[in-house]
Amino acid sequence: MSLAEVSDWTLQARCRDMADALFPEGKDQKRARNVCMGCPVRMECLAEALDNRIEWGVWGGMTERERRHLLRTRPDIECWRDLLQTYGQLPKAS
Repeated sequence: MSLAEVSDWTLQARCRDMADALFPEGKDQKRARNVCMGCPVRMECLAEALDNRIEWGVWGGMTERERRHLLRTRPDIECWRDLLQTYGQLPKAS
């Protein structure tokens, strides 16, 4: 993914002006996840975090713990972006 492609989707994100709110701890993560619900670029965001193994914050509606769990249970996925675009749905958050 090119820098221009990353920039394009981030400009459409519901959280584009609230970066600090998406790096919460504990119970505040649930509140941050709510920002992601209904976001038009939720899948692109989640794919970015999974493909680049981003460890901190809420991305695409998933917490750090949820993404780590997903990566551990699906080590066979080489490109989350391709998978999410192909199937058009997000994995369920645990």
